[in-house]
Amino acid sequence: MRKLLLLLVLSFASLTQAAVGVFPDSTFQNLDHGLYWFGYGDSWQKAIPGQTNAYYVASKPTLIYIHGWQNGSSLAKNRETFNRKDAGGPDLDLANAWLAAGYNVGVMYWNQFADEGEVKDAEAKIWTAAGPRAMRWRNSSGVYSNGPSQSVGDLFFNSYKDNLAGYTGSNIRIAGHSLGNQLAILLTKKISDAVTAGTLNSKLLPKRVALLDPFYSNYAKSYLGNKWVGEVSRNYVSELKTKGVTFEAYRTSSVTSTVFVGDSNTGLMNMTAFSELKPWYFNSAQQVEKHNAAVWHYLWSFSSNPPLITGTSNQAASAKTSDSRITTLMNGTKKLVHDQGAYTKEPSDDNFKEANR
Repeated sequence: MRKLLLLLVLSFASLTQAAVGVFPDSTFQNLDHGLYWFGYGDSWQKAIPGQTNAYYVASKPTLIYIHGWQNGSSLAKNRETFNRKDAGGPDLDLANAWLAAGYNVGVMYWNQFADEGEVKDAEAKIWTAAGPRAMRWRNSSGVYSNGPSQSVGDLFFNSYKDNLAGYTGSNIRIAGHSLGNQLAILLTKKISDAVTAGTLNSKLLPKRVALLDPFYSNYAKSYLGNKWVGEVSRNYVSELKTKGVTFEAYRTSSVTSTVFVGDSNTGLMNMTAFSELKPWYFNSAQQVEKHNAAVWHYLWSFSSNPPLITGTSNQAASAKTSDSRITTLMNGTKKLVHDQGAYTKEPSDDNFKEANR
């Protein structure tokens, strides 16, 4: 019963993360996926290789966000954007501070593939095109159709390398929420492998990857050689750290890390600059809202000075914290635990305390 309850909570979370009315109906009736660039006020333009884009400049630092499970989103015609008021967040354009700081801001969409009633069916599509539901996708009428012969991981890599082929900047950051954290890791691994092989410009290797209330299902998967997804993700992160990629992780709920639903993957968390956020402005039953808070809290934190470690002048982790400081925290022996500001949504009053990992 508890497993069923938690699965229902996690499923409902996928609906409350999204925004309605930003995209036309055709986006949900036809198969649509890949990279979109955003401007102020949730304005957007899909990235198309070889074409100029009003919201992308090749020399700018870049943030790309990847969403998670999207059960029911096609029927509701919902997609995640940078206003998170429907997910318990502020009624703000959370891309604003990033854009004002000179960033390209994008979202990698796979919502129609991620629209499955069982989270593990959506998860499999990240890694393989031959999973339990292959690469079927759902339209706004609720009808499933056969999809492409490539996994979401491969589709994302192709979209990324084709659309950023002329990138001349020096700072790319990828953030993945829930299931999307696996895509953030896998995409970075594919990019790294291509850079090592000499088939991709090293400027395209992300400098920083943020794992936002990450989810990994339990048990071995045949499509991963009978390894757990958390195990494979952990191995990839360990390798990518040797290539200079910095990892940060933020836990905001118990939805994705209980023995009943997900693998807490403590070993992977200990490889990162790991912070436990306490969104106590939600009550203990509001795990959906807490799960969603990882996204909007991270995006919003870029508009504030980095939080401090209580009683010191040392900075804790946030989106605004420098890459070098996040690297120091990643390579340290402590995790960070929310200490002050836990009862307010604004990141600006947050402080953290250190704790043993």
